[in-house]
Amino acid sequence: MKVIALHEQERDIIRRAAENNRHAQQKIYNKYAPKMLGVCRQYIKDLHQAEDIMITAFMKVFTNLRNFEHKGSFEGWIRRIMVNECISCLRVQKKTGFLEDEFYVEDTFNNIESHFSVEDIQSLIDNLPEGYKMVFNLYAIEGYKHQEIAEMLGISEGTSKSQLSHARKMLQEQVNKFKNYENGTEY
Repeated sequence: MKVIALHEQERDIIRRAAENNRHAQQKIYNKYAPKMLGVCRQYIKDLHQAEDIMITAFMKVFTNLRNFEHKGSFEGWIRRIMVNECISCLRVQKKTGFLEDEFYVEDTFNNIESHFSVEDIQSLIDNLPEGYKMVFNLYAIEGYKHQEIAEMLGISEGTSKSQLSHARKMLQEQVNKFKNYENGTEY
């Protein structure tokens, strides 16, 4: 039985894709597209628009493959390109508004009831104002720090914290409203 070094195989595919080998590029696309569509969908409400942005971002991936230094994960590198492309798209559409609010409350919003489906949770996030949604996704989903978010979005660190706090509060209100509706206590 022959053991194949998966990391070396991935390096070879990346190298060939960087040399414009369409078969290697297709392998990369097929492997990462489903997950990256999910990433784009977190920021972009419309599925078709999210798919268009993902395809545009993959073009940037293939154009910049020579810049990938094999430091860190390849998937993480692709994911960062996807997130940046979503942010750029929202900026161009001017759909993102940030309230310059330095006041924030550190609260806990760690467990959404387990009976919520992924679609339910995504729907709750989709109902957030774009600024809240973007900061929430960057912080809670992508794991960026407030300083990084502030730099990416051109806002202050305090505004990032405030947007996250407001997003969490709105999500908690939506969850409570949903639970009250299920329990028959919502009028």
